[in-house]
Amino acid sequence: MVIRSNDAEYVEGKETVVTDTEERTSEIPEVERIIVRFAGDSGDGMQLTGDRFTAASALFGNDLATLPEYPAEIRAPAGTLAGVSAFQVHIADHDINTPGDSPGVLVAMNPAALKADLPKVVEHGTLIINSDAFDERNLHKAGYESNPLEDDSLAGYQVISAPMTSLTKEACKDLGVKPRDAERSKNFFALGMVSWLYSRPTRPTHDWIEEKFKGKDLVIAANLAAFKAGDVYAENADLWASRRIVRPAHLAPGTYTNINGNTALSWGLIAGSRQAGIPLFLGSYPITPASDILHELAKHRNFGVRTFQAEDEIAAVGSALGASYGGHIGVTTTSGPGLALKSETIGLAVSLELPLVIVDVQRGGPSTGLPTKTEASDLMIALYGRHGEAPLPVISSSTPADCFFAAIEAVRIAVEYRTPVILLSDGYLGNGTEPWRLPSINDLPEIKVNYLTGPNHVDAEGADEFLPYLRDETLTRPWILPGTPGLAHRIGGIEKDETGNISYVPANHEHMVRTRAEHIARIADSIPPIVPAGDADADVVVLGWGSTRGAITAAVGRIRKKGRKLARIHLRHINPFPPNFGDLLRGYETVIVPEMNMGQLAHEIRADFLVDARSITKIMGQPFTPAELVERIEETIDA
Repeated sequence: MVIRSNDAEYVEGKETVVTDTEERTSEIPEVERIIVRFAGDSGDGMQLTGDRFTAASALFGNDLATLPEYPAEIRAPAGTLAGVSAFQVHIADHDINTPGDSPGVLVAMNPAALKADLPKVVEHGTLIINSDAFDERNLHKAGYESNPLEDDSLAGYQVISAPMTSLTKEACKDLGVKPRDAERSKNFFALGMVSWLYSRPTRPTHDWIEEKFKGKDLVIAANLAAFKAGDVYAENADLWASRRIVRPAHLAPGTYTNINGNTALSWGLIAGSRQAGIPLFLGSYPITPASDILHELAKHRNFGVRTFQAEDEIAAVGSALGASYGGHIGVTTTSGPGLALKSETIGLAVSLELPLVIVDVQRGGPSTGLPTKTEASDLMIALYGRHGEAPLPVISSSTPADCFFAAIEAVRIAVEYRTPVILLSDGYLGNGTEPWRLPSINDLPEIKVNYLTGPNHVDAEGADEFLPYLRDETLTRPWILPGTPGLAHRIGGIEKDETGNISYVPANHEHMVRTRAEHIARIADSIPPIVPAGDADADVVVLGWGSTRGAITAAVGRIRKKGRKLARIHLRHINPFPPNFGDLLRGYETVIVPEMNMGQLAHEIRADFLVDARSITKIMGQPFTPAELVERIEETIDA
């Protein structure tokens, strides 16, 4: 699917379709933004519903950001708070950075969804409720003593109550669809209602249903009937006063797609492989929330990608390192628990000095922790989670679309410097979506690959010789393809010297350890210097990394509008830091570091630069919102 900016057209295959929105919305009140949260049981299709509402909004030309939230249990008991699945989407007619502070609209498919998510809704917000689900049994499961649709507990909200389940069955009764099967389409009834209320184009949803369920005629018929029934119900239920529209955003011209972080990261790995001109190999073991990278890369054999689903995390990283030894770009993907299991082989890659990209899509920990919730608490294990002195580069992505460029940078560093690289993403980035303008291939960085093909040294007697650990000016050793004539050499985890031979000489071990550390430090020479955003004469800087970027950007912008001077720095490279980073930090009186952990980056910069960094932390399995950061940044400044 391709989206053209600043119009209401989209291209599906070879057919150009003009949406029906303009003729339906000429007199509808306009708003700058809306935040809608879809919530229901994990079997109610809320992720699908939110995704379809998001896609229609993207096709209409809005800027957007999403926050899918999943229950931790594979299948929690239906109707319980533990089983609530939610999808929040923020759409706007201007550039936005986050899924928003609080939803103005909550679609609640059952009592548990209402109870779990009502505290998030703004005062006087809109509640769209499936009244059929509010029976005695479901109310009891959710912990209600009385029906909130019948008492006064929702008096502060605009309540739109509809019998979605029964109306869906009614719409499908003449189609030959069994009532139980028809009930599964009630999420499309809700989508039809919300699409009408907020003037979303309907044609993209029709086309998607027909394509997604191609060959399943009854499923197509039921979903289309439910979607149309929801649209008609909203139009005829005296809801005109509630109807609103968010006009398209003014986006830079180009070709756009709506993308999540895991997909963007997958595409970035492929792009890095193509820019380097060598094949990509992924050795992976499925783990939430990283599994979608394996699924996506498995689709792209046409780009020379090879994927291997290993029996465990250790086998996965071992296969990836073996592929790197063989001249490929070896990649392994995981989350925190898997990163711990891979640590020994990552240490081996440090010793061998071979390229390897380790992707960690972080989640709440420790142990299994919060497997479907987001956190950024793996920074310390990324920096130090190996035995011995085994430094390696660590970089992080900051938005769903930025995952593409961060992946290319990880490939560049790994290949050009012959080192394992840890790329940090997280569940919020991996599952969240935003519109992304596709870059030109000509704008992607060149990645230089040089395999050694012959002797690289002349000995004291003038004879050519091969030294597998002879280094260039960046202290990078050569990359040798196995089987290259005359370049056979020993590899392994035991310490070696320049010749590659095993060495137990104490002085050599210290020399090799310090050389490997200096090798990583010199990567900073290829990293652009940081240019702070915000006020050049600010005394306070807000420093972030990873997925805090959107919330920090929005919060700093709001505070600056109040007249307070602030600067903002967001890191991609965490080891090594950019070359001017320390001097920059020392130039501010106050350094504030918001993190989704207990202050891991703040700990690092205190140690490295003797800067009194002030932490703002959150470890709730949810990202920061701009509103809470505004409050906490102002409190920290005034403390």
